Amino acid sequence: MKNNFLKKWGLVVFLLVHFSMGLWAQVNPFEKEIIAFAKSDSMVSPLQGKIVFVGSSSFAKWKDINQYFPGYAIINRGFGGSTLPDVIQYANETILKYKPKQVIIYCGENDIASNNTITPAIVYERFLILFNIIRSQLGQKTNIVFISLKPSILRWHLEAKMVQANELISAFLAKQSNTQFIDIHTPMLQSDGTVMKDIFIADHLHMNEKGYAIWQKQIAPHLLVK
Repeated sequence: MKNNFLKKWGLVVFLLVHFSMGLWAQVNPFEKEIIAFAKSDSMVSPLQGKIVFVGSSSFAKWKDINQYFPGYAIINRGFGGSTLPDVIQYANETILKYKPKQVIIYCGENDIASNNTITPAIVYERFLILFNIIRSQLGQKTNIVFISLKPSILRWHLEAKMVQANELISAFLAKQSNTQFIDIHTPMLQSDGTVMKDIFIADHLHMNEKGYAIWQKQIAPHLLVK
């Protein structure tokens, strides 16, 4: 019943969020990045039917992502610090306009870290809204992939919440068609269950080349071929 409700009203929620952001955010922290995406598209218009990576800084900082996945037509639309409501707000600018064959999502980690009142269930509900926006606008033809929330040194105190959010989203996607859940969380842990220490840059949150190599290994088998 809950899923039917979200499917029916997902687009309505999207429109309400999209046009009401100014009520709660006087300054848009992502304006420059969204404008930069539009400028890039105006100079070299991306062809439709590509693979879109969208989400937060783990994608935004992956500047050489195309080198990790040679032969794939990838559009990287990650914007740093974003939460799921931010991706919902800019779904048209970062996802829908490209009519992609596959959408790879990494987002939700900043939601949990932003406020201790944000529970895994809230992250899950936010993801459902984004999921249903994509489905309602692009239909079943677009493959939707969620990359599990990663562990990190800086946010290790939030590990339990990250795991719970992953479990909720994974269970949902397992019941959907043309979707995938990619676990990058487990491969980033040591044998004792703690997070690897040598896969991050100095901020202990974002990954270095070794960290992205782990992601590449997990993601590559799931990318759709031309």
